[in-house]
Amino acid sequence: MKVLVIGGGGREHAVAKKLLSGESVDSVYCAPGNAGMKRDGITVVSIAQDNHDALIDLVKSEGIDWTFVGPEIPLFNGIVDDFQAAGLAIYGPTQAATQIEASKEFAKELMMKNDIPTGSYRSFDKYEEACRYVEEGPVPTVIKADGLAAGKGVVVAETKEEALAALKDMMCDEKFGSENTRVVIEEYLSGEEFSLMAFVSGEKVYPMVISQDHKRLLEGDKGLNTGGMGAYAPVAHIDESIIDQAVERILKPAAKGMVKNGTPFTGILYAGVMATNDGPKTIEFNARFGDPETQVLMNRLESDLGKAILAILNNEEPDLEWKTEGVSLGVVVAAAGYPASYKKQLPLNLPEENETLQLYFAGVTEKEGELVSDGGRIYLVEASADTIEEAQEVIYTALDSVNNPGCVYRKDIGHQAVKPQQIKSTAILNQHTL
Repeated sequence: MKVLVIGGGGREHAVAKKLLSGESVDSVYCAPGNAGMKRDGITVVSIAQDNHDALIDLVKSEGIDWTFVGPEIPLFNGIVDDFQAAGLAIYGPTQAATQIEASKEFAKELMMKNDIPTGSYRSFDKYEEACRYVEEGPVPTVIKADGLAAGKGVVVAETKEEALAALKDMMCDEKFGSENTRVVIEEYLSGEEFSLMAFVSGEKVYPMVISQDHKRLLEGDKGLNTGGMGAYAPVAHIDESIIDQAVERILKPAAKGMVKNGTPFTGILYAGVMATNDGPKTIEFNARFGDPETQVLMNRLESDLGKAILAILNNEEPDLEWKTEGVSLGVVVAAAGYPASYKKQLPLNLPEENETLQLYFAGVTEKEGELVSDGGRIYLVEASADTIEEAQEVIYTALDSVNNPGCVYRKDIGHQAVKPQQIKSTAILNQHTL
């Protein structure tokens, strides 16, 4: 079986590598891919992810059986609709269904209509009204760009000054584009955040192991929000009762609500969840795999990913088996200055891969036959071990052994799991509360 993966980052590298490792898949194409993927036998095709016609021609000419979409932008631009119109099998949500990520207001309305637990909120398209709401309300508060913002459109404002500055950035200075100046202001939820993803087909939901991302740039979860500086799975200190509630009260109602709404969802549904004293509450939905969560989750999956997705496409029950022992940890190596300005074309000295340690590439290209940096997040180092501490030791020993001037990484990924406080919940979420 031949499969095409659309995208070019670390998430797509992990998916493509996992597909290729299964018996059901003979070859994997990745468009546009990146130069680092070729090390794993992935066929990189220089077609932009927004060139739908060229991608459709590629699938037809190469006899590709089905396609998987990694990033949100091609989904939002309707690539699934275009492939389906051409009679091609593709796993991902339609343009209408991607509103669950593309519009924070759409997602909030979905949650309200289907009694999905979340924080209270208000939407604004007028700057002065948003400022008055912030000035009269409590802090901390959460400011979100309503549309797509590559995972960077959220500000947790500790003070009213920070909240007002975020409103100015998004609404007046058009930080995320002239068509993305509407904001959602949300109640700040206190607790511990985790990522809960699932394979979805209509009302059918197949949950994955939960993971925990580290969004902040600096150790101790300080500094700017990024696309993600590392992740680990599973999150053992979050009690199974919370996870069960999140599946039953968040994922399943969301899938049913999308069907009822006339925008049925097929693809990867991502719920950012906060474990609060009142049970799990929804922070956000995404219409695709998280990054860097995918890079650690793929190593937790023991069954054949390609066979499972094909079964879902054929309306059959997938075989999904997850590891029950050990942990997987991933640390992102980024260019100094990320997520603001940074240099490219940095030479890379890479750790050696082995049975325990793997590399997933994102912002890289080739120069004179060698990999050099070409983005903010350059690559991720993943290790699996019996404990978080052992995985940390493997990764940080490997990274400390190579010299990469101009590169940075957090040295505390997984810190919340090293000395965790067990998070449990006995809350029965019978009704939605604001």
